[in-house]
Amino acid sequence: MARLREDAGTEMARGLRRIGLALLAVVALALFALWRVDNPRVERLRMALADALLPSMAAVSQPVARFGSLVTDWERFSDVYDQNRELRREIERLRAWRDAARNLELENAQLRALNNVRLAPRMGFATGEVIADDAGPFGHSVLVNIGARDGVSDGSAAVDGSGLVGRVVGVGDDFSRILLLTDFDSRVPVKILPTGRRAVLSGDASAAPRLSFLAATDGVEVGQRIVTSGDGGVFPPDLPVGVVAALGSRAARAQLAVDHEKLEFVRVLRWRRPSAAEGPVELILPPEETSAASAPTAAPHGTPDAPSNAAPHHAPPSAPPSAPHNASTGAQARP
Repeated sequence: MARLREDAGTEMARGLRRIGLALLAVVALALFALWRVDNPRVERLRMALADALLPSMAAVSQPVARFGSLVTDWERFSDVYDQNRELRREIERLRAWRDAARNLELENAQLRALNNVRLAPRMGFATGEVIADDAGPFGHSVLVNIGARDGVSDGSAAVDGSGLVGRVVGVGDDFSRILLLTDFDSRVPVKILPTGRRAVLSGDASAAPRLSFLAATDGVEVGQRIVTSGDGGVFPPDLPVGVVAALGSRAARAQLAVDHEKLEFVRVLRWRRPSAAEGPVELILPPEETSAASAPTAAPHGTPDAPSNAAPHHAPPSAPPSAPHNASTGAQARP
């Protein structure tokens, strides 16, 4: 029953909508015909209708105009909002470019700082970037993105723009591990300038390693430079290490030139200790000069060809008198 009522209400609503639509269409056609007919009477009727509807049309046009202005303002606001959002995105992109430019500038400055350490003209190197930091309570090392393919070998020294960083303790094809000077297993022979005192820089997981085996502190002062001595042939000589930071009764301390917290790029040196054949040798003279230098001088009273340093000539000793010789038998007669 209820369903029948709902169906009847739906049909009635549809019928009313159809009737209203038909009436609107008739009114629209009548107004169109009334406005298009060219007749004096119809013209007077149109003017009378216009005079009658003008105040109401003015009252209705104001809200419509306001609504139109609101729509226009809303469209402008939407455009401004979209532009603002696009500008924000552009600002974010520019900030990303700015950060990238700053990072590149910093990397460029760090790479230029690597040239501060002057190396021997014949000493080669490979430059790498620190990609991992293995800093524990006892072990201090870093991983760099250069390896055996770049000419890195085990035991090579590593430097940055300030001085010595450490030495290579593990080499792969494309990566290598560098043991820092602050590690417990780090030992570096050094000397203190200008005194020339020899010591061993021993890492103890602190920012100021010990100067072990320092025989005497006479002439050693705080602030004096510390460089590698080259003893042992592992590290090249005269690489900057740091300065003397403290002098105590038990041990002296060194302040490192390298800040391991800001380590980004390193140079691994291709250096080997010169062999004995590569060291200084005696001067080899040409054959003419050698013969002239080794020719003896003539004696003052003698023949020119006689050597001055020849041993004096002695006549051979005379043979002792022999017993009578028997010619027939060839034997000596007994006395």
